[in-house]
Amino acid sequence: MTSVPDIDSARLIEDLSALLAIPSVSGTPAEVEAQDWLAERWSAEGFEVDRWDIDLDRLTADPEFPGMEVDRDHAVGVTATLKGDGNGPTLLLDGHTDVVPPGDLDAWSGDPFVPRRMSRNGADVLVARGASDMKAGVAAMWAATRAIAEAGITLRGDVILAPVSGEEDGGLGTFALLRHGVTAAMCIVPEPTSLGMVPGNGGALTFRLTVPGLAAHASMRMSGVSAIERFIPLYHALEELEARRNRDVDPIMERWPIAYPLSIGTVHAGDWASTVPDVLVAEGRLGVAIGEEVEDARAELEATVAATCAADPWLRDHPARVTWWGGQFASGRVDPKHPISSIVAEVHEEVSGQPLDVYGGPYGSDLRLLTRIGGIPTVHYGPGTPEAAHTPDEYVRVDEVIQSAQALARLILRICG
Repeated sequence: MTSVPDIDSARLIEDLSALLAIPSVSGTPAEVEAQDWLAERWSAEGFEVDRWDIDLDRLTADPEFPGMEVDRDHAVGVTATLKGDGNGPTLLLDGHTDVVPPGDLDAWSGDPFVPRRMSRNGADVLVARGASDMKAGVAAMWAATRAIAEAGITLRGDVILAPVSGEEDGGLGTFALLRHGVTAAMCIVPEPTSLGMVPGNGGALTFRLTVPGLAAHASMRMSGVSAIERFIPLYHALEELEARRNRDVDPIMERWPIAYPLSIGTVHAGDWASTVPDVLVAEGRLGVAIGEEVEDARAELEATVAATCAADPWLRDHPARVTWWGGQFASGRVDPKHPISSIVAEVHEEVSGQPLDVYGGPYGSDLRLLTRIGGIPTVHYGPGTPEAAHTPDEYVRVDEVIQSAQALARLILRICG
């Protein structure tokens, strides 16, 4: 068997730090900058690079387009391929480079886009926005593939590195990748799993709830109808719906207190302090169960809203309206019998000496696009933890980044070598 090349750990962390310094928030020019930076670096390292401008008009008109929550007038697709001799399967390594906004800057210990080494609970960590979700995974898949290329190992199958944008708000980049014709026998997405394996995850549907009221002067509030007050029974009904939807969940989701969360993220009502608010708009996220069709999940929420309105004297004649917008993440799961799961388990134990932790993710991800639309057996396996994602002082353990790169190098050899 071909020996596994060493990972250049210092170079890996240096590359990760440079990538973290690019403030590639979804929908900003830096989102494209991160893609182009990787394309240039990978071309200079001798990979076969394909870089293309994504046709947003054509893509967003596609009936299967997964949705988008931010405005974009430019997006870029990139692949970098380490070619094999054509006698083996192709492995796709897919990781997103876009990140969410940093939020309250005062909650950070420093600039979110100036990466810094720190000690946390005795561990050496790297702190920056995107450290865990998921630039560490992108850097690890890069380091693993480069180590094999620089060792002069000839693979039988191709390895395709695919940095994608737009994952945080729907999956634009991976959808564009599939429509560009990229395919593979297997795919690993190095999302933050604390080096566990996620063979499937729930979906997430963004919705908007518009609740009507009747404006009146605040001194005459009883002659009006507060949209805020009419929202309250709807909110409680959605809480009850969440509880019902989580009574019986797939066994791989049982580790989570709420496997399929239903949450309200924003609420806006009224335009004047002394006027009874005549409309409230709430936006939220509906978790989709593994194996559940998106249409069925939508119908259940819509039925709950309709039933609540029917029981309310005002809403009966002035019903709240549900609309679906933004990211529409279906659930996804690899076939449990596919060998990719056992291969990842074997390699993880070789590298770590520990059995692989296997569980489902309560979040939407590009896994569902790769499995459902691309037909590519896909699992998550990468450094970082979802608990650190999207938080102030987001971090990733340095040892996890290095170990994930070591495991990915072995996986490349096992699948393509």
